[in-house]
Amino acid sequence: MNYIDIFLEALSAEKGRSQKTLEAYSSDLTAAQNTIGDLLNASDQDIQNYLSQLNEKPSSIARKASALRSFYKFLMLEKIIKTNPTSNLELPKRGRTLPKYLSPEEIELLISSATDIKTSIRLRCMIELLYASGLRVSELCELPMTANLGDRLLIHGKGAKERLVPMHQTAQNALYTWLQYRGDIDSKYIFPSNSNTGHITRDGFFKILKKCAILAGIEPERVSPHVLRHSFASHLLAGGANLRVIQTMLGHEDISTTQIYTHVLPKQLRDTVESAHPLAHNKIKDI
Repeated sequence: MNYIDIFLEALSAEKGRSQKTLEAYSSDLTAAQNTIGDLLNASDQDIQNYLSQLNEKPSSIARKASALRSFYKFLMLEKIIKTNPTSNLELPKRGRTLPKYLSPEEIELLISSATDIKTSIRLRCMIELLYASGLRVSELCELPMTANLGDRLLIHGKGAKERLVPMHQTAQNALYTWLQYRGDIDSKYIFPSNSNTGHITRDGFFKILKKCAILAGIEPERVSPHVLRHSFASHLLAGGANLRVIQTMLGHEDISTTQIYTHVLPKQLRDTVESAHPLAHNKIKDI
């Protein structure tokens, strides 16, 4: 019996994990099984030795460890095994990578430079939506027509979870202008294309965004869809937005993921966040 497949089926059916997540879990668990052997009979030392011998980045090792922990937790819950070999797993500590972001002036320059791109109306709309709503690039590229609620977007995020994100008037106008230009195309996507997916791809948008950065005089390596998402969160927080609100808009499951944005604030603003936020007892250390 292939318990990896059973575990993956459970993740898909019960947790609503995406296909990409399932493929990552499958790859990591299969690689571990190929090296260790039967995972059901692996000891904690077997797991520790396997991870210690990996010549990879700490983030990659941590991802593989997370897959193993989830797998063994599932086996324990299903009473397939009696002891969890990952319960006392030790991994090297990872340094926290601070989010990269652009200044508000650079964002404005990027948006204005979009008019020099052949697909300017679509590109300007996509940049406006990213910066106005903090969408993930996959959420943006795969936006269905039904997501447009006028002043808000209905987003189907990770784990099949839905969230509503508001759009300011400028973003609403950009979306309206694009939809008028797009016309009555037979597609369920806001940003259709001739690709196999039926919508603009992440890579396609990434390449156009890089060209836009060059026209704006911004180093292209500093610009990506995720940088715009980081910029959205950082600028909101700097403007006094509540951390919980930002967490909801970004679709973060855990507040600790959103908390990283406080590291990009001046010390005075960080002190304000720490004193005013309901989780202020979880003090964030200076860097």
